[in-house]
Amino acid sequence: MASGKAPGDATERHPYGRDPDAIERPVFSATIRPHCSLSRLGFRVVMVACGGVALVTGIAFLQMGMWPVTGFFGLDIAALWLALTLNARRGRSFEEVVISQIEVLVARVSHRGERAEWRFNPLWTRLHKVEDEEYGLLSLSFVSRGQRVLVARDASPAERQNVAEGLTQALAEVKKGY
Repeated sequence: MASGKAPGDATERHPYGRDPDAIERPVFSATIRPHCSLSRLGFRVVMVACGGVALVTGIAFLQMGMWPVTGFFGLDIAALWLALTLNARRGRSFEEVVISQIEVLVARVSHRGERAEWRFNPLWTRLHKVEDEEYGLLSLSFVSRGQRVLVARDASPAERQNVAEGLTQALAEVKKGY
């Protein structure tokens, strides 16, 4: 213990001062979720407002003797409820993108909890972009050895552009280290 270094000092354990855990530490990490336009409160407000309009209009048609129209208003409200519920469920899905010195990981988790993963070597991976002058970045994907995986597919073009910039920097940093 007379060396002047603490027993747990990194330079004592590793003669070149390198941290072996840094190779697995993420250079880039992002969780990408689809945009959800309605909160639970918004869902309730839309359903109550549309239900109220359908009820008032249905009563008016009922008083005029056109009773079948009232049933169709009920079907419209049921269809709206189903569509908004399915949209809210789909909003629970997400994508994880992690780039480290040794791998590129893309994990996609569906609204049912089903997980799909793709792993690539960052040295053999490139980013493929499809851009449109009017709409911006339309698609973004990782390409490695003939395999292509879409990234940020549920994001808007502006959000996808931000993700693309981060991914480009991270891949460049990883490749520069070798």
